[in-house]
Amino acid sequence: MAKAPLGVVNSEFAFSRIGEGMPQIFSKNANGVARFVIWGSCAVLLIAAAIGTILPRSDLITGVGEPLAQPVPFSHKHHVGQLGIDCRYCHNGVETSSSAGLPATEVCMTCHSQLFTNAEMLAPVRASLASGKPIEWQRINSVPDFVFFNHAIHVNKGVACETCHGEVDQMPLTRRAHTLSMEWCLGCHRNPGPNLRPPRDVFLMHWQPPEDIAEIRRQLIGMLDIHPETMTDCYVCHR
Repeated sequence: MAKAPLGVVNSEFAFSRIGEGMPQIFSKNANGVARFVIWGSCAVLLIAAAIGTILPRSDLITGVGEPLAQPVPFSHKHHVGQLGIDCRYCHNGVETSSSAGLPATEVCMTCHSQLFTNAEMLAPVRASLASGKPIEWQRINSVPDFVFFNHAIHVNKGVACETCHGEVDQMPLTRRAHTLSMEWCLGCHRNPGPNLRPPRDVFLMHWQPPEDIAEIRRQLIGMLDIHPETMTDCYVCHR
């Protein structure tokens, strides 16, 4: 068997020895550290994306379920649930105006000039009447200034108060029941049927739909000139 030339053997030997004397740049754990950094960075990005998606929709940010401190601790549970006062008595613009309106001090004093006249909690109401300065209520439900919202349109089209404001007759202190976010509103605009009832019933609390409600809602969509196919157009809410 022929032997390889000496020069070839020496070259192969020299090549095999290259690097044997060089120091190792990376430690044996370098691959593990690199994997940890890469996968850890991916996990952090995923967590950040999840927080960015979930947090803005959380009650912590939207304020759902949290009552605000008011100058007077007004109880819808007492006035609506126990006394049965109609929404329109205090919010007299709800059927005709874009704003439902807040009750003037004189409306409050219609009753409280005779009832609980010396109650400490009603001192701000009496002070407002004496000074002529309106009570500065804190708004519970609101949409951004760039959003056009009209209470009258919704009420007259068969959308009930409790659909958006919740069961206020069970609220000792008024709180936001829903986010009123764009996503929430669009859900109804795409499919308004489940939230419709005869306009005469929009102010009733805990309304129970009749058995033929599906047919009633189908008729209401035609009778009340409701057009779901255009209700998600931008100009409907952004004018």
